[in-house]
Amino acid sequence: MTPLLTLEEVDTYYGAIHILQKVSLHVNEGELVCLLGGNACGKSTTLKTALGMVSPKVGKITFAGEDVTKKNTSHRVKMGIAVVPENRRLFGPMTVLENLKIGAYVRGEADPVDLERVFELFPKLKDRQSQLAGTLSGGEQQMVAVGRALMSRPRLLLMDEPSMGLSPRLVEQSFEMIAGLHAQGISMLVVEQNANMALSVADRGYVLQTGRIVLEGAAGDLAGHDELRRAYLGR
Repeated sequence: MTPLLTLEEVDTYYGAIHILQKVSLHVNEGELVCLLGGNACGKSTTLKTALGMVSPKVGKITFAGEDVTKKNTSHRVKMGIAVVPENRRLFGPMTVLENLKIGAYVRGEADPVDLERVFELFPKLKDRQSQLAGTLSGGEQQMVAVGRALMSRPRLLLMDEPSMGLSPRLVEQSFEMIAGLHAQGISMLVVEQNANMALSVADRGYVLQTGRIVLEGAAGDLAGHDELRRAYLGR
């Protein structure tokens, strides 16, 4: 099987600071992969590197069989990569509907079929489509952020800390939503600190520590790994 996304021996720097060190990972078509780790370990940088927001000094990035290492973010988005950023980053003074339509910009105008699909996934958004996005609850804003990404009909969905800033109940709901998207065959790379929740929905996972991949494997195997349990699962 040819992976949909591959990072091979990637080194990334911010100025003189070496952030990612020989990071290699892949996501297969239809797979949900989680990238785990604590604060400032390089998780978000990995996502930004995959998206083209940060360029690696060393290494190779492949998407859908094409070497995109030197391609910009716009090119990768047009190829089918979409992102749900940390803290959602909605346009608060704009309506829910306007925020969703922005997600379709790479394909021109928003397709009513795509809008209807988002509203089927998130019925609350249909009722609130005229409401300003900044007035929604955290869970509702997460729905808008995911819906906006889905409007581009992505082949790969990148999610950066989907549990960030949500109550325990909403975190549970958020991962139920992620599991539902996965069940529909959407390929995903989810960056997350909440290892318990991420591993409960993922097929495979990687653990990042100070810019290096230190563990990888099937989600069930990682959930039972003694070192991971001590460091991230609180057991």
